[in-house]
Amino acid sequence: MSSDKRHIQLMDTTLRDGEQTQGVSFSPAEKVNLAKALLELLKVDRIEVASARVSLGEKDAVSSINAWARERGLDERIEVLGFVDHTLSVDWIVETGGRVINLLTKGSEKHCREQLGKNLDQHVSEILRTVDYALERGLGVNAYLEDWSNGYKDSPEYVYLMMDKLKDCGIRHFMLPDTLGVMSPAEVHASLSDMRARYPQQQFDFHPHNDYGLGTANVMAAVEAGIDSIHCTVNCLGERAGNASLAEVAVVLRDKLGLELSIDESYIVQLSSMVETFSGKRVPANAPIIGADVFTQTAGIHADGDQKGGLYETRLSPERFARSRSYALGKMSGKASLAKNLEALGLNLSEENQKKVLARIVKLGDSKELITADDLPFIIAEVLEGKEYHHIKLLNCSITSGLDLQSTVSLRVELDGKKEQASGSGNGGFDAFIDAMNKVLKPRNFEIPALLDYEVRIPKGGHTNALTECVITWDCDGREYKTRGLHSNQVFAAILAALRMINLQWHERGSDSGVLSQLHTLR
Repeated sequence: MSSDKRHIQLMDTTLRDGEQTQGVSFSPAEKVNLAKALLELLKVDRIEVASARVSLGEKDAVSSINAWARERGLDERIEVLGFVDHTLSVDWIVETGGRVINLLTKGSEKHCREQLGKNLDQHVSEILRTVDYALERGLGVNAYLEDWSNGYKDSPEYVYLMMDKLKDCGIRHFMLPDTLGVMSPAEVHASLSDMRARYPQQQFDFHPHNDYGLGTANVMAAVEAGIDSIHCTVNCLGERAGNASLAEVAVVLRDKLGLELSIDESYIVQLSSMVETFSGKRVPANAPIIGADVFTQTAGIHADGDQKGGLYETRLSPERFARSRSYALGKMSGKASLAKNLEALGLNLSEENQKKVLARIVKLGDSKELITADDLPFIIAEVLEGKEYHHIKLLNCSITSGLDLQSTVSLRVELDGKKEQASGSGNGGFDAFIDAMNKVLKPRNFEIPALLDYEVRIPKGGHTNALTECVITWDCDGREYKTRGLHSNQVFAAILAALRMINLQWHERGSDSGVLSQLHTLR
């Protein structure tokens, strides 16, 4: 790190506060793997991994994380939320091998009075008792002032008195949450500037929530007010609208405020993907930094500008995050959009054929069909040949499925003019179809590619009789291909997608010239 830049510490609470997202519960194994990735790959400064006394599984997970961290000298960077319960939370954390407790206290007079039924003196007495016990047992102590944002606004004297009574008791970090995400950047800056001026010897953290969509903006205001420790989560996980996004916070603090962080940006997307998988919460395609579409240019004029001089490129480059820029294909595409995609695929087309392909892309886009770079080889082949490939035609197919029974398929196909029939079985109708097709194709030294992903969709607001789109991702000798099928029966939609892949590969196998020959290398 350069010594002339101010360093901002990030504390990630995906494994604790992130689990307050509706429907999210990480298994012990998932927690351990995420903790390792957060500290060793992404290199966050601290992580909060659990709440004390939640469950036996939680205790096992925290114990495993602490054992791993202790071997690597990272145990001081593992934190657990604890409660003002004298010995109970402290003992739980100590038993897991923990080193730091984040004590949850009441930062607003209203919470103290109405939720605890206590006055400030009573609450502080219990806090000090718990802090003393934690220090005796060798724990480092931080303290959340829960609902601090409302507490500061409604009864600032309560907050000041609380700080006066706790400031010298051994608490390392006073963590100030905007628990309900109600603050604006101006309010954050004013209140945190006041807290720092009144208590210059104390270390304050800011813990924002995103209810008004101001999480990242509020972090900027907090840092400008002098706060050096910020809390966030991966993929904005957290209760209600979630917490501030780690990806956004890290990039904004570096790019807009010129600050130093420990984060290794090249792992941001990898961590996002892990959390997406384990949490079951999909990342929106337009989410800054981590969304699938955020480095995709759609308008042809943008592709043209990039081609002529990188006119639409910014400091926020995809390469920083181990990603690459792409150019969408659709009704807004222009010559440059197509050229960029052809360049990425290593294909060359004459100007006349480029015009034909572009016209076909625009027509497909105008009918609202989804077009991706993976579709481009198929579109090119269709335009150059002027027809779909029908080397293999499905003449008839009967599928039988039953509860707790293997599915079976009986089919008849025509392969290059010769009729064949076969039967197959499998774990579902599509699996049985693949089994039967392999019996037809393997004697001809042809093998269906491995399936990487299988996605079924119907239109939003669709009914039971809606058309089903099946998108299958295939592994063709290390390169991904996607094919689509559309049918009212989802199994037959998958079958049509598979037939499209078989026909394309069959055609490629028989073609040895021009662009069609080049398409084979895309696999």
